Amino acid sequence: MRALVSVLVVCSVITCASVARGSELQLFAWPVACSLGTTCFIQNYVDHDASDKISDFRCGHRTYDGHDGTDIRLPDLDVQRSGVEVVAAAPGRVAHTRDGMDDVSVKVVGKAAIAGKECGNGAVVEHGNGWSTQYCHMVKGSVRVKPGDRVSSGQALGLVGLSGNTEFPHLHFTVRHDGVVVDPFAEGAKGECSGGRSLWQPALESVSNYRPTEIINVGFADRAMTMDEIETGEVKQSPPGSHSAALVAYVRAIGLQAEDEQAIELRSPQGQVIAEYRAPKLPRDQAQYFISAGRKRGGSVWPPGTYTATFVLRRKGAEIERRSFQADIAQ
Repeated sequence: MRALVSVLVVCSVITCASVARGSELQLFAWPVACSLGTTCFIQNYVDHDASDKISDFRCGHRTYDGHDGTDIRLPDLDVQRSGVEVVAAAPGRVAHTRDGMDDVSVKVVGKAAIAGKECGNGAVVEHGNGWSTQYCHMVKGSVRVKPGDRVSSGQALGLVGLSGNTEFPHLHFTVRHDGVVVDPFAEGAKGECSGGRSLWQPALESVSNYRPTEIINVGFADRAMTMDEIETGEVKQSPPGSHSAALVAYVRAIGLQAEDEQAIELRSPQGQVIAEYRAPKLPRDQAQYFISAGRKRGGSVWPPGTYTATFVLRRKGAEIERRSFQADIAQ
C-alpha cells in the first residue's frame, strides 16, 4: 500500500532512479522473518511507469500506480496474529519511528482517518552513503526501536501488522538513495524489462525469482466461505469431518490477469469427481481472487478416506499453475 508520509519522511517519489556513478551499492537482507513463497508472498512491487499506467520491474502487472515499495504480505490475519518479525535489512541508525496506531483495515476506518499517517506504525533506518529503508504497517505497540538507536542487519524492529493505509497484513518496504526511491529488485533499470541490478544479498538469489501469479491459500472447510473468512483465517476453524453438512475445497491466488481461466475439482477417496467449478474468464486484472468447489453430504456420514482437490490456472491457453491438496476424513 502507498506509504510515504510527512510524519516519517518527506521526499519526492521518483521511482527507480539510478544510483550515481561511483556510489557504493548497498545490499539488503530480507526484511521479514518469513520464507518467501511459503509463509509470505510479494503482493506488489515498485511501479516503474511514471505515467498513469503501471509496470513492475519485469514489465508485469504486480504493482499499482505510484507504488513506491515492495509489499510483503502474510497469508492471512491468523498468521499475522502469531507474530511475524520485521527486521532491519542492513546495519544502520534509526532516524524515525511511529507507534500507537490501531491495527484496522483502511476499509473499516476510511482514508480520512489515516491521512498523513498512511505508513501506520513504522520506522526509517539510515545506512550511510545516502541509503535508507522504510518499514510500514507494523503492529500497534510492537515497534522495538527509537530514533538514534543503532541496529544490526536482521535485528527485530517490530511485527508485521495492519496499521495505516492497508487492507491486508503486510510490510511495505521502501529503499531510497539520497531521498529517491530505488527498486531493490532492479536498481538502475531504465525502462527495459528485467533490467537493473538486484540489491538483495547473494544468499537471497531466490528472492528475485519473479512469479507473476501465486497461490497463497488452499484448504478445506465444512461449508461455503467468503473472502473475508479466508483473510481473517476464520475458515481454518471449520475443517470438515465425517458428519459435516458439506465438504468444500478453496484456493486463493494473487496477481491474476484479465482472461485468466481457473478451475477446481474435488475427488472422492476412490478418485471420482464429486464436485467441480470452472470460473468464467476474468474480465480484468485481479490483485486477489478465490474459487471453491464442494458438495453437500449425501448420506449419514462422509465415506472415510483421503479427498483430493486440484486447482488449475490457465493463461493465454497455457497452464501456469497447478496445485493439489488433500483432506483426510476419519471413520
